Order: sequence, then structure tokens, then C-alpha cells
Amino acid sequence: MSRLILILVISLAWFGGANAGPQGFAVHDEPQPIANVRFVTGDGTRMDLEDFRGKVVLVNVWATWCVPCREEMPTLDALQAELGSDHFEVVALSIDRAGPQIVRRFYDEIGVTHLGIYVDETMLSATALRTVGLPTTLLVDADGRELGRLVGPAEWDDPEMVSFLRSFVE
Repeated sequence: MSRLILILVISLAWFGGANAGPQGFAVHDEPQPIANVRFVTGDGTRMDLEDFRGKVVLVNVWATWCVPCREEMPTLDALQAELGSDHFEVVALSIDRAGPQIVRRFYDEIGVTHLGIYVDETMLSATALRTVGLPTTLLVDADGRELGRLVGPAEWDDPEMVSFLRSFVE
């Protein structure tokens, strides 16, 4: 527990000036620039965050070996099922070095059907996005700027969280 508190304190110091949303989601006073990280899809297509311009994106940096990440994945899948549209997408960005096949296997094991497979085998996105732990989730506006973030797991399909995120889309 003390490690989680330390991560939260560091996160608040690093990303100060934020307002609190549900489950400790920190919303910035002003949108922040974000790195245009690169990754591949499940079929090997190269993409980057710029490819999502025009959509509000919830970028969840995670890995299959991260237990809290694994536990929250069904809630991200449910969030994508509920809010996913031409205006919103959950981008679950895995930093697994084993590549898309390990993510596909994990999705199949737990029944994830609504999330795309996005993988950065280099793990450079974790540094570029200034993650201080896994999972770290960033809310990115349609102009590609960070609106806020949450360090640690969350229940993404919780009605309060869904309503909070919906307010940025509509």
C-alpha cells in the first residue's frame, strides 16, 4: 500500500494543478501536449497516436504481466462497448515485448472482444508518456492533448466513471 501512495504522491507532484475526477482521475487545469508514440496493431500495421486525431481517446498503458492491468482489462472492454464510437476509443496500449500474439492470447483467455490490439514492443511509449507505474491511463482530447490521467487500476465501467468520460465526448 505504501508503494501505491508513493506513486500517487509522485504523480501529483509531477502533474500538479489537476482537479480530481472519479477514482482519483486527475484532470489538468489546461490540456497538456503529449508525445506522438508509435505502436503496431494486432495485424502488424504501424500506427501512432496522431492516427486518432478527431477522437477523444483513453490511452491505457499496460502489460500482460501486470496483475492490476489484467484485472482492469474487462472493465476497459466494457467501456469500449458502451462509449466506443467515431468520437471515442479506448486504446489499450500494451508494452509487452512478446508482441501482439501474447496480447491476442490474453484477450481470448478473458473474453475481451471490443478492444483493439495495440502493442509497443520497444516500451518507449511508457517513457514518452511519462508513466510512473502500470497501469497508467491518459485521457486525450480530439486535438491530441492530454486532459488528465489516472495512475493505477480503475473500474472503467463504473457508472460514475462512464458518465465522467462521456462528458468529454459529448
